[in-house]
Amino acid sequence: MKVEIINKSHHPLPAYATPLSAGMDIRANLTEPLTLNPLERKLIPTGLFISLPKGYEAQMRPRSGLALKHGITLLNTPGTIDADYRGEIGIILINLSSESFTINDGERICQMIITSHRCVEWEVVDILDETERASGGFGHSGHC
Repeated sequence: MKVEIINKSHHPLPAYATPLSAGMDIRANLTEPLTLNPLERKLIPTGLFISLPKGYEAQMRPRSGLALKHGITLLNTPGTIDADYRGEIGIILINLSSESFTINDGERICQMIITSHRCVEWEVVDILDETERASGGFGHSGHC
């Protein structure tokens, strides 16, 4: 699938690290290093602008290494880039650790997954079909 992209950063385009990777690393586009203090959140620019086809979205997800080693994650994970959005992709990072963390220009800060989605039409009814679970909530199924 071809997706139009404008890259105003001086970093390479997002790319898959391996042939079976689902996500592409997204890099910070900074003029100077940026420090995230404990429990602080900031919008990180990427310099990327995309035009997705109708029926697709880009999901921004945390990088497991940053999360495990430094407590850095996305505040609104997964962040969604809609097909009609044309602005710069910004990543909302938060530092959940007890130590400050410095983000450098070009650092891989998240991963992007392009996926399809469906639009629904609501059908208002008076009764829903029966299932074994019925109205059981969190943990009710007994699995995991």
